[in-house]
Amino acid sequence: MRRSSILIVVLLIVATGTSACSGNNPAIEDKLEFKQVTLSLRHTQIKETSKARLRVLEDVVAQTEAENEGVVFQLEGIDEIVNRDTKLKQEMAVGNPPDIFEVFGGADLKLYVKAGRMLDLTPILEELELTDKFESLSEFTIDGRVYGVPYGGYSEGIFYNKQIFKELGLSIPKTWDGLLDTAETIKAAGYVPFGLAAKDAWAIGMMWNTVMVRYVGIEAFSGLLTGETKWTDPGFIQGFEAYNELIRRKYFPSGALGFEYAEQGAQLLKSKAAMVFTGTWDMSHFTSVETGIPRGGIGFFAFPSIPGGLGDQSSINASYSNGFGFSSNLSEGQIGVVKAFIANFFNESVQKRAMDEDKLLPSMKFTDLTDTDPIVNEVLTVMGQASSTWPAFDAIVQPSVTSEIGVGLQKLIGGLSTPEKVAQSIQEAQDKANLAQVNEAGLGHIGHAAGSGIITGDDSK
Repeated sequence: MRRSSILIVVLLIVATGTSACSGNNPAIEDKLEFKQVTLSLRHTQIKETSKARLRVLEDVVAQTEAENEGVVFQLEGIDEIVNRDTKLKQEMAVGNPPDIFEVFGGADLKLYVKAGRMLDLTPILEELELTDKFESLSEFTIDGRVYGVPYGGYSEGIFYNKQIFKELGLSIPKTWDGLLDTAETIKAAGYVPFGLAAKDAWAIGMMWNTVMVRYVGIEAFSGLLTGETKWTDPGFIQGFEAYNELIRRKYFPSGALGFEYAEQGAQLLKSKAAMVFTGTWDMSHFTSVETGIPRGGIGFFAFPSIPGGLGDQSSINASYSNGFGFSSNLSEGQIGVVKAFIANFFNESVQKRAMDEDKLLPSMKFTDLTDTDPIVNEVLTVMGQASSTWPAFDAIVQPSVTSEIGVGLQKLIGGLSTPEKVAQSIQEAQDKANLAQVNEAGLGHIGHAAGSGIITGDDSK
């Protein structure tokens, strides 16, 4: 039985069909009839710009309830940062997460799987004949087992105001020096080269991440976990210095440290900033009719190459790391409902709707991409031309290291530190996180290491 603090309790289930429960997937032919099954579902679609995504989710939930009498979902909306960095971690530590919840793949998920908190979806996806229909399940796959399903993909790059570029006679820069020249021209014309809202540290890390990968290559990030590479290595220092060059040249808006994330996109749409480095999750905001920007007025291009860098210079940060996870505490009846929910959510019809209404890149393979928005086509073209893709740094390094990176970048923007000092502080956090993992391997208990973001698990699970 779940803890008394959990809102949802399974009262009783009577199964009269086979082990599947939805009519929306060809692999499911019979239904379960439920006397009473209730599932908690936590999402992070609470912002004004997330209304379309929330509608899709609510419609799938309503469909699943309508098709399965006795099934009730109780939805809870929560801020994404609070959920990821605080609430979900605390719940995972004590073993009482929601039944269904949004979760990041990669480093976050590995901690929860280690603690035995995640439902293994491998047999469910096989039963629903969905295993091979996703673009990639890599960030949710650990030791060959799947513990989450991505509801959409993303790519990061530079969104730009086409009218400003046309006004100033600018073309898309192909190299780092070309990007600096472009930014200088934009600044001289009275515009901000790059919109930025740095109050939320994660927003700063996006462009910095790509600059760093251009210099050191994505493999170097994995080496940080083993000690093969260090944040204080010359290549990493070059990356910090390059990002600091953008700060030194005043290519970001004054007062960026005080801006909330929503202000970042507004700077682009209000023609105050000519460019913004962000992810495709902002596309719905950039294409809204309420912005006043004409259809096709915002464009997208990949971050340019940095000559001399060790990384793949035509690679992009693109992945499928945002998805749904499911608690390992679920009863047999609740797992039956989970199958129905997955079948109803993960099909081409719903994914196409999410792309059309929310500009969310599909996580599933499509057979029809007609009538897509111009900006979506630009993004898909950039992704198709990329030589390789890689996940964000926070899907690789430990959460405590991610936090220190955010603090360090904010210090750079505020002029409170230097690239060398920031790199040293991050390396100290990296050393502590690596040591905690080594110690964890021999503990074999469930707990939460204070300040480290580490959840240790019972090796017998």
